[in-house]
Amino acid sequence: MIDFSLLDKTIHEKGRLSIMTLLASRVDPWPFQDLKSQLEMSDGNLITHLRTLEKAEFIAGEKQTGDGRPQTLYILTDSGRAAFVAYLGVLEQILGLRR
Repeated sequence: MIDFSLLDKTIHEKGRLSIMTLLASRVDPWPFQDLKSQLEMSDGNLITHLRTLEKAEFIAGEKQTGDGRPQTLYILTDSGRAAFVAYLGVLEQILGLRR
């Protein structure tokens, strides 16, 4: 039987799942503006989800200054990647029920 309690509630929310999926899709960090554009979220909504993921230590943000506007880059942490892989494992078990 599948233990649905293993679905991480921090990741499971649609916005945070979307962020985690994008961050897991590549090694390079994602700039805030690129995440916002890709996910079609407002600044406030995206920031709220990013803060939740940072508090859980699933992602890390680094502010960069240089030429032009400062920007914040986000990456998946090792613990975030492990949590995401575990989350996907539970989803695979759920999908396996259909077979």
